[in-house]
Amino acid sequence: MQKIAVNKKANYNYQITEKYEVGIVLTGSEVKSLRINTGSIREAYITEKNRELWLTNCHIIKYSSSSEKNYNPLKVRKILIKKKEKNKLISLSERDGMTIIPLLLYFNNKGIAKLSIGIGKGKKKYDKRASIKAKEWQIKKQRLEKNNKYN
Repeated sequence: MQKIAVNKKANYNYQITEKYEVGIVLTGSEVKSLRINTGSIREAYITEKNRELWLTNCHIIKYSSSSEKNYNPLKVRKILIKKKEKNKLISLSERDGMTIIPLLLYFNNKGIAKLSIGIGKGKKKYDKRASIKAKEWQIKKQRLEKNNKYN
């Protein structure tokens, strides 16, 4: 698996409950551009229009050898997902403040561009502080265990 883009803030800003692997509709020049790691999903989000899922604000730079004249790097791209999973995601996102978040853009072992998405709920400020505190404690605990191992 070759990682292209990772949404590092997703786990910080959201409590992810479920993850899905989905396809994404791309043109040939966009795939070539992604092969040289020129994609970003940092500001991306997933919207629902007409019972279909769309990746919005995903930035893919124009491939240098491409012949496209009017290329928009932020165009809306369709998500390819099984009907049952799509209906489940749409129904979950319509209730309880749940959101569909892109987590990881990558090429799988067959060389196909895939997108890992998660469904989650936004964290409050105090939840973010608690997760930072827990993360720092884990680091401190590992350091203490390492020092005790050598003593």
